[in-house]
Amino acid sequence: MYRLPLLRAHVHRILNASDGGQTTIERVTDWGLIGLVLLNTVAVVLESVKSLDAHYHPFFVGVELVSVYIFTLEYVLRVWSSIEAPNYQRPWRGRLSFVVSPLALIDLLAILPFYLTFGLLDLRILRMVRLFRLFKVARYVRALHVIGHVVRRKRAELLVALGVIGLMLLLVSTLMYTVESEAQPDKFGSIPDTMWWGVATLTTVGYGDVFPITPAGKVLSSVIAVLGLGLFAIPTGILASGFSEHIQEEHEGEATTPCLHCEQARQQVAHLQAQLATKDALIASKEETIELLKVAFNRTN
Repeated sequence: MYRLPLLRAHVHRILNASDGGQTTIERVTDWGLIGLVLLNTVAVVLESVKSLDAHYHPFFVGVELVSVYIFTLEYVLRVWSSIEAPNYQRPWRGRLSFVVSPLALIDLLAILPFYLTFGLLDLRILRMVRLFRLFKVARYVRALHVIGHVVRRKRAELLVALGVIGLMLLLVSTLMYTVESEAQPDKFGSIPDTMWWGVATLTTVGYGDVFPITPAGKVLSSVIAVLGLGLFAIPTGILASGFSEHIQEEHEGEATTPCLHCEQARQQVAHLQAQLATKDALIASKEETIELLKVAFNRTN
């Protein structure tokens, strides 16, 4: 039993990709899981093509079975070894906290559709949930961690920007409904119906299925389209500012963090200087002793 904690800690180190994989087994495990996730994504996409599914259905089923077994084993091992992490050290409460964490929920969604369809709940929407396995790659890609950090850091500004966009959408939809509802009751019959036009116009997409025909509506639409160019640039600017601040902090942290190799080199130089100083002191003491012996020898003669 005393080997069980050691085994659990070893499993946690293998499955934990935060260090980038320092040993061969860690790197093989990380890249193997990433490859399996990508293979599943390709299989789900190709399986939707009826001609390919008719010819390669056994292969797709085999990929699904092997993947589910491996992902299930991975999920169980992650839950079992999660108490080795500093945030989940309590046996039961720690594991429950880990189970409801975002990455653990993604791992659960990666295998849950298989067991639901296995119980004769053969629903297409459950099968397509298998694409959630692609989010498992987020555990191994540092860039996605940076995006999540920036979004959390700028969430207040982003919420304000989204609130302004929602308010503007409601305002322009109400104005356009007032202007165009009588001329086109089938397309601008209500404010919710007009919001479809508002989204297409503010995002400058302009599908062309709904457009104003009255002079006032055309003028209003032109003004709103110009406003949309700047309005949707606000979240982009906020995220760009967040990325810039994050990169600057990383550079400052690297500049203030002492280099390990440089520190070791300085210690070695200091040690050699101490040895040389000791050696010089011994040589000086030896020469002084020789001079004293010469003096004593000359006096006896």
